[in-house]
Amino acid sequence: MTTATRRTTGTVLLVGGYVGTVVVANWASTHWPALSVGLLVVPAGTLWAGATFTLRDLLHDALGPQGVAAAIVVGAGLSWLLATPGIALASVMAFAVSELLDSTIYARLRTHSRLRAMVGSNVAGLLVDSVLFVPLAFGSFAAAPGQILGKTAATLVTIAVFLGANAAARR
Repeated sequence: MTTATRRTTGTVLLVGGYVGTVVVANWASTHWPALSVGLLVVPAGTLWAGATFTLRDLLHDALGPQGVAAAIVVGAGLSWLLATPGIALASVMAFAVSELLDSTIYARLRTHSRLRAMVGSNVAGLLVDSVLFVPLAFGSFAAAPGQILGKTAATLVTIAVFLGANAAARR
């Protein structure tokens, strides 16, 4: 397999993973009950949504901002088919703002370190996304702390997987 073929295959998998996590997050938020973690309420799609931030960062490197924008549009369009209109609309609105912020921060921090860029952009994106999505989708801020916790956990897991994959590739 040539380097170009591997790169193309990897990019297609990234796009599919990103769009898939957006769709599954919205589908789960529509069809599955929220989780209770101690006193926190965590919307069911939270962990999937948290993974989108790291995947978005990887897509940014592979496709640039225009490619990421196209992937966001595809994910939003598919969400309309699988989620309630309220969840889909809240997702589109929250993702538009948080992904733009995430992308801007990632691009600025990327020149220093990929890891720093991923962590910084993901933290900003997950906070903004949660503060916007939860009240738009559910009518109150009650689940925002749980959503922030869940997205933080998902971000930590996806960044750990990324770092592990990079370390394995270097060996």
